[in-house]
This record gives sequence, structure tokens and C-alpha cells, in this order.
Amino acid sequence: MAHDEEDPSVDAKVNRSVKRLLTSVLVVLLLLAGSAGWAYTGFPGAEYLGFYQLKPGQSAVILRLGAYSRTDSQSGLRWHLPIPFETHDIVNASEIMRLEFGIRSDTAEVPEGVLRESNMQTGDNSIVDLGFVMQYRISDPYESLYGVADVVPTLRDAAQAAVREVVGKMTVDGVITERRGEVELESERLLQEIVDSYERAAFDDVVAAAQDANLAINQAKGYENEVIPRARAEAIELTESALAYRDAKIAESQGEAERFDALLVAYRAAPAVTRKRLYLETMEAVLPHVEKVIVEPGAASILPHLALGKASRGEP
Repeated sequence: MAHDEEDPSVDAKVNRSVKRLLTSVLVVLLLLAGSAGWAYTGFPGAEYLGFYQLKPGQSAVILRLGAYSRTDSQSGLRWHLPIPFETHDIVNASEIMRLEFGIRSDTAEVPEGVLRESNMQTGDNSIVDLGFVMQYRISDPYESLYGVADVVPTLRDAAQAAVREVVGKMTVDGVITERRGEVELESERLLQEIVDSYERAAFDDVVAAAQDANLAINQAKGYENEVIPRARAEAIELTESALAYRDAKIAESQGEAERFDALLVAYRAAPAVTRKRLYLETMEAVLPHVEKVIVEPGAASILPHLALGKASRGEP
């Protein structure tokens, strides 16, 4: 009977525990869904927590504390460490962009400077007005952001240089009619070589920087291998000198103590004689270069004054 009375209480506890667990799980799911939706909608401040959205064809260059970490190209809601630990820059790597030379499709009037950029000299010293359009796409998001400064002006200069070089090797008739397709192909090939040379130069700079870093590390290690043994030897020398100084001072102190003990014994045996001896020894130490005369008490009145020193010894 007692067992039957306890069953409802146990069931109630189990039901309450299950309800609390389900409530906690539901709250966590709601928080996660709310955070994801908040970040997905681009709510202000979401980027500071590391959330960002990538559309198809976009890539994000992730920097960790200012240094390159990785490139993320997976579309959708993405996340990295919050600012300032990690930051990102989004690049559309699938978009085909264009640069116009000698023409402007977005305006009816072409500025004078635009017209001049299409004037080129051919190999037979003729002037040809050659407007063209260059299309390009970003192949390396990181290099496009940080490999070359001012990408668009650099591409414009490189494209003009490539086309002008190709046109300068042909006649005006060849450029306008019979070799027009060759101008396009050769200019594209030459432009790609120029752009690749920029990337190689950047790569060479990276390699040179790595070599300089290795050289600096090796020099630092060489300096370390030179300085540390010398410092250890100096430390050992200083330690030995300190120990020797300590032993010398201890021995000197012990000798002084023993001398004092012997002096004390002598003083106790003959105080007057010991006191006079100490006085005479002190005078001898205080006045080492002065001639001294010892006169017994009471003898000064009956002894004549004598010139002591060099004269008494017969010295000139």
C-alpha cells in the first residue's frame, strides 16, 4: 500500500524534470534561431560578432589580427571570430568587370582625356584612334585586395601599355583591317604576362621577406650562441671571485678575532705594559714617516737635549 502511494509522487517528479529539459532545449533552439535570423538579415552590429553573408560567386578574405588567415568561398551565412580578433572583406570573384578605353558607354559625351587615351602610334608612324574594352575577373581575392595597390588604375595602365606595344609593331592598315584579330589576341597575351609579372614581383617580395626573416633569425641565434656562453663564463668568474673574497674576509676576520683574543689575554696579565705597547704601536702606525723619541718619565730633567735623527747617527 505504501508503494502505491509513492508512485504518483515519482511520476510527478519525472514529468517536471522532462518539462524543464524540454523547456531548456526549446529556449536554446529559439536563441540560436533568433541569432541566425538576426545575423542573416544583416541587423546592425551582427558583423561585430563575426556573422556575414556570402552570395554565390563571392569570397571573403579573413584576416586574423591583421594577418591573412584564409579565404572563404562557401555561400550562405558564415561566421568567424568576433572583431577585433578576425575581420573580413568580401570580393565578388565571379563578376566579369570591364574597363573602357577611348569610349564611355555610360555617358553621351566623351571627355577629351578619354579620346586621347585611344590615340596610338603604329609601326609606320601613323596615328590610329583605337577604342577598346577590357574584361577581367578576379582569380585571387586576397591578391586583388592586398597584393597590388590601386588595382583598377594599375590594370588600366597595364592594358594601355600592352595594346600600345602591339599596335606599335603593326602598320595602320593591319591594325584597322587585316590584323585586327591579332591585335586582340596579342594584346591579351601581353597583358596577362604583365599582370603575372606583377604577381611574381609580389611573390618575390614575399620570398625575400621570408629570407630576410630567416637571416634575422639566424643572426639572432648566432648572437645568442655567442653571448650566452660568454655571459655564463662571466657569471662563473664573478661567482668564483665573490667566493674567494668571502673566504678571504672570513679568514681575515678570524685572524683579527684570534689576535684580539691574544691581546685580551696579554692585557689581563699586564695591563700597564700592554696599554703602553698598544699606544706605541698606534703612534708608529699613525706617524710612520716622523722620527719619534721615547723619554722615560723623570729622565727629561737630567738628560741634555740631543739632536736625534740623522745628525745623531752621523748622517749629513
